[in-house]
Amino acid sequence: MGETGTNQQMLRLSALLQLQLQARAAKQAELGFLMVNETIAIVPYVQAALWQPSSRKLVLSGAGSPDQDGPYATWMRSVMRHLARLPDAGQIRACTAANLPPALAAGWQEHLPEHALWCPLATPDGVQTGGLLLARHDPWTDGEATLLHALIASYSQALVWHDLRRRRRLPRLHHGRRNWAFGIIALLVVAAMMLPVRSSILAPAEVVPVDPTPIRAPFAGVIESILIAPNALVKAGEALLTLDTSQLASRVEVAQKALELAQVEYSQVSREAVADLRARGRLALLKSKMEQQAAELGYQTSLLQRARVVAATDGIAVFNDASDWIGRPVEIGERIMLIAAPASRLVEMQVPVAEIATFAVGSDVQFFGNIAPDQPVAASLSFASYGSATAADGVLSYVFRATLDPGAEPQRLGLKGTAKVYGDRRPLLLWLLRRPLASARQWLAL
Repeated sequence: MGETGTNQQMLRLSALLQLQLQARAAKQAELGFLMVNETIAIVPYVQAALWQPSSRKLVLSGAGSPDQDGPYATWMRSVMRHLARLPDAGQIRACTAANLPPALAAGWQEHLPEHALWCPLATPDGVQTGGLLLARHDPWTDGEATLLHALIASYSQALVWHDLRRRRRLPRLHHGRRNWAFGIIALLVVAAMMLPVRSSILAPAEVVPVDPTPIRAPFAGVIESILIAPNALVKAGEALLTLDTSQLASRVEVAQKALELAQVEYSQVSREAVADLRARGRLALLKSKMEQQAAELGYQTSLLQRARVVAATDGIAVFNDASDWIGRPVEIGERIMLIAAPASRLVEMQVPVAEIATFAVGSDVQFFGNIAPDQPVAASLSFASYGSATAADGVLSYVFRATLDPGAEPQRLGLKGTAKVYGDRRPLLLWLLRRPLASARQWLAL
C-alpha cells in the first residue's frame, strides 16, 4: 500500500471519528439531517433516506422539508418497511430491485440508482428502531460496509439516547399527577356537558305593524302619481295616490252621450204613443235602456271619483320608493301600501332552516334593536310558520312573530335588529350536537 492509500485511510478514519462526535453532540432535530447528508464524508453515495417506525416523517438527503405524502416518500417508506422485515434485516447488506416484490421493484429505476446499501438502526439489545438507506450507481464493497458498521452503531446510540432523555424529562410521580389531572379534567368536561342549558337561536328581526290597513287599487289601471313620501305620517281622508283617469274620462263621456241619446229617443216615442199603439209598446223597452245607460254613467263616474285614493285612518304610510310605483299597472285589489301606527308591538323574525328548533308559542324572546343593542326588549313568541320560504337574503327560512310584553315600550316601525328565542332546557352536549345529529339524520335518511 502506497503513501497515498495510507493518507486516504487516515482521512476516512479521521472523518469517521469526527462524524461520531457530531452525532453524539447533535440535537434530536439535527440528527436525522446529519445522518443523511454528512455520511457522504465516509462513503460516496447519491441518495440517502432515514426511516423510523416511531415517526411518520421520512428524512431525505438534499431536502429540508420533503413532501411526506408525495409519491417518492410514499414509495421509499414502503421499500424500507419491506427491507426491515427481511430475515437478514439486522445486518448491513447491499440490495437491489431484485430484493423487492414486483409491485415495489417497478419503481426502483424511477426513484433510486441501481445499487443500495441497507444500514439497520437498533438498540443495544437488538431491537430495530429504523434504517438508513444509501444508494449510488456503483456496487458497494465489503470495506465500505465494515467502515459504516462503526458509524451506524454511533447513530443508533445517539437515537437511543435522545429517546431515553425525552422519556425521562418528567419523573413517574409527575406522570401519575398528570394522569390524575387529566382524569379530573375529563370528569369536569363530562359533567359540564350534562348541565342543562336553555336552548336558544338567533335570527334577524324587524318591527312590523300589528293590524295595518291595506291600501289597495280600486280598479285595474295605471298609477299616475304618489302624493306622499314613504314612511310619511298621514291623516284620515288625506290623498295618498291617484290613478290615470284618461280612459275613465272617455268612458264617462261616452256613457253621458249614450244616456242623452236614450233620453231623447224616449221623449220622442212618448209623444208618438199618444196616438200610436205600437209606439206605446216600445216605451217600456226604451225606459229600460235609459235606466241602463244611467247606471253605466253612475258606475263610471264613481270609478272616476275613486281614482283619487285617500287614507282611511291616521298612521304612517309603509311602502317602497314612490318611483317604483309611478306608471306601474295594477290589478283591482292589488295592495299598494299599508297604513299602520308609527310604533308597534310585533317583531317578525326570519329563522334559517339550519338553525330551527322546537319552540312553543309563548316562549321567551329578547329583541336587540340596532339603535340600542344594549337595551333588549322582552317579548313572547306568538306565531311560528309550519312551512319555510326563501327570505329576502336568499336563505330558506321560517317566519316567527313575537309580541312585545305589555310593560315594554312599543318600538319604531321598521326597526331592524336581532332576536333571541329561548326554548326548553336540555343537556349542553345535545344542544352542541344538534347540527351534526341533524346532518347525520339526513345522511342516513332517518
